[in-house]
Amino acid sequence: MEHSPGFLNIAEKAKKNISQVTIDEVVAKRSHGEIFHFVDVREDDEFRAGRAVGAVHLGKGVIERDIETTIPDKKAPIILYCGGGFRSALAADSLQKMGYVNVASMDGGYREWLEKGLPTEK
Repeated sequence: MEHSPGFLNIAEKAKKNISQVTIDEVVAKRSHGEIFHFVDVREDDEFRAGRAVGAVHLGKGVIERDIETTIPDKKAPIILYCGGGFRSALAADSLQKMGYVNVASMDGGYREWLEKGLPTEK
């Protein structure tokens, strides 16, 4: 997908302020039994079409509104993902501004997850 320069600018700025993890790191955390909230921030129709196994949905449009009800512990580990890593970076930046201290964005997003042949569900 071709993104607009303005969107890329704010996403790149957000990426400088947040933690990012690779898909391999996410897979390793799971295989070692680490507990974390795995949150898909894509649009509703994207989530319904398919998602990483075990992911919950809090779309980018509502995550700031709903996060404190869904994940009230601001110290809980959270890994966010979207299609490619831009929207999740923006969401991670917002959550940090809300006081969440252990949030990261999965670089590469769902597209790379699929490319690696990792498990999905509908």
